[in-house]
Amino acid sequence: MPTPVLATKLFAPARRSQVVERPRLTAQLDATLDAGHRLTLVSAPAGFGKTTALSDWLVHLARRQPQVRVAWLSLDDADNDLTRLMTHVVASLDGAGLGVDPAVLEALHTGPPATALTAFVNDVTRAGGSAAGKRWVLVLDDYHVIEASDVLEAVAFLLEHVPDHLRLVVATRSDPPLPLARLRTSGRLTEVRAADLRFRPDEARELLNRAMGLDLTPADVDALEGRTEGWVAGLQLAALSLRGMTGPGEVAGFVEAFTGSNRFVIDYLADEVLARQDSWVRDFLLDTAVLDRLTGPLCDAVTGRADGTSMLVDLERANLFLVPLDTDRRWYRYHHLFADVLQARLRADRPDRVPGLHQRAGVWLGDHGLVEDAVRHTLAAGDVGRAAHLMETALPELRRNRRDGVLLSWVPLLPEAVVRRSPVLSILSGWSLMMSGDLDGAEARFDDAEVALAAGAVDPGLAAAWADTDDLRTAPAILAVYRASLAQARGDVAGTVRHARRALELARPGDHFVRGAGAGFLGLAAWAAGDVREALSTFSGALHSLRAAGNLVDELDGTVVLADMWVATGRPGRARRLCEQALQTATDGGHPYLRAAADLHVALAELDREIDELAGAEVHLETARVLGERTSITENRHRWFVAMSQVRAARGDHESAAALLDQAELLYRHGFYPDLRPIAAMRARVHIGAGDLAAARAWAERRGIGVGDDPDLLREYEHLTLARLLLADHRAGRHDAGSASPAEVLGLLDRLHTAAVSDGREGSVLEIRVLQALAHDAHGDLSSALARLGRALGEAPEPDSHVRLYLDEGAPVLALLDRLARLPEPTAGADDEAFHGEGGEAVPARARRLLERVRTVELAEPAPPLVEPLSHREVDVLRLLATELTGPEIARELYITVNTLRTHTKHIFTKLDARTRAAAVRRARERGLLQPPLEPPGHRTVTTSVTS
Repeated sequence: MPTPVLATKLFAPARRSQVVERPRLTAQLDATLDAGHRLTLVSAPAGFGKTTALSDWLVHLARRQPQVRVAWLSLDDADNDLTRLMTHVVASLDGAGLGVDPAVLEALHTGPPATALTAFVNDVTRAGGSAAGKRWVLVLDDYHVIEASDVLEAVAFLLEHVPDHLRLVVATRSDPPLPLARLRTSGRLTEVRAADLRFRPDEARELLNRAMGLDLTPADVDALEGRTEGWVAGLQLAALSLRGMTGPGEVAGFVEAFTGSNRFVIDYLADEVLARQDSWVRDFLLDTAVLDRLTGPLCDAVTGRADGTSMLVDLERANLFLVPLDTDRRWYRYHHLFADVLQARLRADRPDRVPGLHQRAGVWLGDHGLVEDAVRHTLAAGDVGRAAHLMETALPELRRNRRDGVLLSWVPLLPEAVVRRSPVLSILSGWSLMMSGDLDGAEARFDDAEVALAAGAVDPGLAAAWADTDDLRTAPAILAVYRASLAQARGDVAGTVRHARRALELARPGDHFVRGAGAGFLGLAAWAAGDVREALSTFSGALHSLRAAGNLVDELDGTVVLADMWVATGRPGRARRLCEQALQTATDGGHPYLRAAADLHVALAELDREIDELAGAEVHLETARVLGERTSITENRHRWFVAMSQVRAARGDHESAAALLDQAELLYRHGFYPDLRPIAAMRARVHIGAGDLAAARAWAERRGIGVGDDPDLLREYEHLTLARLLLADHRAGRHDAGSASPAEVLGLLDRLHTAAVSDGREGSVLEIRVLQALAHDAHGDLSSALARLGRALGEAPEPDSHVRLYLDEGAPVLALLDRLARLPEPTAGADDEAFHGEGGEAVPARARRLLERVRTVELAEPAPPLVEPLSHREVDVLRLLATELTGPEIARELYITVNTLRTHTKHIFTKLDARTRAAAVRRARERGLLQPPLEPPGHRTVTTSVTS
């Protein structure tokens, strides 16, 4: 279901009949429509009349420039959820005649925001382009309530990329984290500050005497204006207090005593305002102060009275800081400043009433489908049991809408005992702990869920407290799925199979998600056991079930795993076709499923890297970065760093490669897929490539692996890493007790080869045969080395898809390839395994073609690492130095000053021993440090070639 739209948020506050005309502010705000303008910022503390100034300007704008349409959105704390915010932005624009397809937001339910925002911008551009001559203004009021980083980044993205026919206006109590300095320097920012909003003496006279109906002397007005410094809230509160004063002496005394800070003034005048109200008005104000929004029936439910609607009308008429939220005058809110005062007074004078007020508000809101607000009020009332029930009720819809942020935020709000009594909330808590990497904590929560289910089976009263939802009905099966995940995380293949089968036994025919998840773990277990054929069949069926369940994102994400399985069979080409087809599906219709799209780009980057298309791999990784893959809540978020590490290692930058693996290790979460490429073993391979054999040996000692081990797919990657280490030790002349002879290495490789052939894992077979060739060569048996390498080339299903396999082994393998390439072509009927390849192609010809692909490879040692590595920010600067952007343009792109840019550039020149920009770029390329420029999607870039 789509995120519901609260219509009251989309109306600008109505202009009051007794308004003070302020033409200077109107003229200032008119700059919003100037050519090239980007942002109008109205920033001032509470009570300075920001919203009123904007609503007055919009009235004038509608009269003078009817071709300009206005979309208004009043923000609140709930808008820290990006899906909710963007849903309301689309609705607001649609109400202003700028029709944006809501489908562009579907990806926000499934992953990180960048591509959905890009699709939104593209659709805004399309919609505006079809309405020649029209322009739109989007007003975001009360922007200071926005604190979530993803929402702040999304607004910053929109500010940079929305087309010229849409202008942004932000009203806030504090400056937002937007590139204000850059906009100010380029003349694309209009600022309305507290000094602009302050009432001048003539405006204060208009407010106090005409609009507020007082009859103050010029001296009294000047005194109040001076003491409030034109702060309109203070002037209004003072006017309310003065309404009951008739004698000149009384008025003069009040004005003379009116001093102090804003906070003091608020407290003092609130006392005066509340004290002068009838008791039944004062009671209504205090009781309804707990509400963020007020409507008559809700007020009746909270106060226990029946005059909510009429009271709101009377309060607005009396100018008691009530702001209408819709044109029908059905929903209101208190002025924020006044609400703060009322709430403080309520807590001070009537603390015992507060829980009951929240309780009644929660009941009404829950009954009317406003569950998130109901949860907040119910928790404030201390009724954690009802809050838990509300959460259980809301879970299915929140899951369908991928409101993971809301779900994760709810779990810590409930006492542990309450969570443990609920099977559904215990599962939710266990899932959140798995996402944080706490497997033991997750298992305890799943145990709690099973205990709760058992208790509910014998205690009808306990079960009656649970919400009757699909989540509850399928809880036993879902628990079995999570148990399978935990078993997989711990390397327990048998346990993974047992729990996955149990999930399938418990699932009904129509429980497609459970069936897909259960079959998925059976497929993963088969893969972990080495049976890749069974894994492919079972996991493919699991993806079909996920599609039937409507979980397209999970199906597309699972395609990455299926592609890995095809790579294990020695068919990276098939894996590539799967990923490309899935990526096309993910991006069809202009609203990509972002998380899946990002993961698919990473998978394609790994495939590009294996064919030595490093520039192509970097493009895929940069695209994934822009899509936000690294910041999404996903089990694959570590993989971006792994893939980039492999690319850096291929370029000879082993230091950066190791650092990237450190980051990957921090993000890796056990339990979702078999750990077939342990990050620690990857790091050991980087050490071997860098010549740091001592570090690699330390890894092998920690892992306790040796040449006498039995084959085990879950340790195969480590064993092949050990073989590389021992062969490197042999080449380095190390023959002590900690080393092994080439013959011993061959023994390990032979056992691994037998297991891989038996399981049909042609990808492993190919890698093992290359290492066998190196071991035979190290043992002095050149003939066997050539025969083994020839068989690797000859029997590989896709010999051209494994270029890096040979390159990464360096000079020893390239020398053997050169010998193979020089062998004569086989004669008809020859049966030497070193001469025949699949499809009839001769092995020497394959060797020559492979050497042509790597003809530029140098067999010498890589360039030594930098004495001091570049920082992440210096790398960003370096990427843009390789473009045609000027210094100031680079500074603007990175949101830094020109002076800061000069400092970074100086450090780069020093570290690269360069004197000019061109020399720095050249030396960076020589070291493999230069990556493609970082540009957000849709931004014009100056492309440069990157050597590979």
